Amino acid sequence: MNKALKFGPYLIALAAVLWGIDGIIRRSLYSLPPMVIVFYEHLFGAIIIAPFLIPYLKSIKFSKKEWGAIIWVSILSGVLGTLWFTTALLKTQFIPFSVVFLIQKLQPIFAVAMAAILLKETVTRKYFMWAALAFLAAFFMTFENGIVNLKTGGDTIIAALFALGAAFAWGSSTAFSRFTLFKQPNTLVTGLRFWITTVLAGVFVYAMGVSAELNAPSGGQYLRFLVIALSTGMVALWIYYKGLKHTQVKVATILELAFPLVAVLIDIFVYEKFLAPSQYFAAFVLIFAMYNVAQLNAAEAKEILKEKIE
Repeated sequence: MNKALKFGPYLIALAAVLWGIDGIIRRSLYSLPPMVIVFYEHLFGAIIIAPFLIPYLKSIKFSKKEWGAIIWVSILSGVLGTLWFTTALLKTQFIPFSVVFLIQKLQPIFAVAMAAILLKETVTRKYFMWAALAFLAAFFMTFENGIVNLKTGGDTIIAALFALGAAFAWGSSTAFSRFTLFKQPNTLVTGLRFWITTVLAGVFVYAMGVSAELNAPSGGQYLRFLVIALSTGMVALWIYYKGLKHTQVKVATILELAFPLVAVLIDIFVYEKFLAPSQYFAAFVLIFAMYNVAQLNAAEAKEILKEKIE
């Protein structure tokens, strides 16, 4: 158990790193409707994890609350969160470092708030200090010299609302996912999450009138969906749930800020775009803050265990 508590946060960070490279992999999918993309990336993931899911289905025992939690996650995180964030980016013509990314960084606030309500997690002064530092570092790393580009086109306000919806969907889903993982294997939760989301996404495809586009993907795009499932999609979520099972939500949501760290490396090595000195300094500060937040997970968990024994 202590080993799981120790490595859980690092699995969260690893998943965030995988999500960070997702933009490169799915770049060739821009011609497809967002909901069609959501459907296929979940369908491929659902098919791949099916053989590993079947043994768990024979003895599945979910309470009504656990079913409610997994359905909540499938709807909000799997379908709506992805759809809203993709729509927000489309509304700003995919201009990077826009108000969309700023608002999306509010996700930890929703995650911590929901964890306090649903899981009774408490926020200590030490946690608040490191979390605030990580949040501030992520902000300055994303926006050069702390200046946000608000000139993202006429649909900026609409994009901001969609981004806010995505932040709430993903943030709250972190708490509901951990609630389900308390008593259930991460493979089972991952598998159900992908299959339920696939069905829901299929319904949305027809409800939104884009079912004709299901035949639109090319052979190369289908291959791209397979690559996504085996890296930044299903596999990344399986790793994330493996870590979340032994990591408090308030810790996990800060470690997810590893995403902008990957964006910095991608800019340098893939697009040969070098950032401002302030952004590199912020990156080092973020790593330092994330490490200290990760250390709090095992320390607080041990304290809780000690109190229960006494």
